[in-house]
Amino acid sequence: MKMWMAVGFAGQAVFASRFLLQWIVSERRGESVIPPGFWYLSLLGGMILLCYALWRRDPVFILGQGLGLFIYARNIVLLSRGSERGKMR
Repeated sequence: MKMWMAVGFAGQAVFASRFLLQWIVSERRGESVIPPGFWYLSLLGGMILLCYALWRRDPVFILGQGLGLFIYARNIVLLSRGSERGKMR
């Protein structure tokens, strides 16, 4: 059980760190931006939290994290497509 608590806290730390990254990047640029790392941290943290939610058998938590993973993955796909288009120009 203690291991799963550590997994849950680690997932929450990774997930929350995305906002710290977004804040730091925005402050450096002087405008509100969402850096690519935001989506990667979202995906990683969401996957860890989904594992924790599955262990807890919490349907509300599972649904929330599961749906979020699709959004994070989709944004990463869109970012990679944008990078590919930039290389083609």
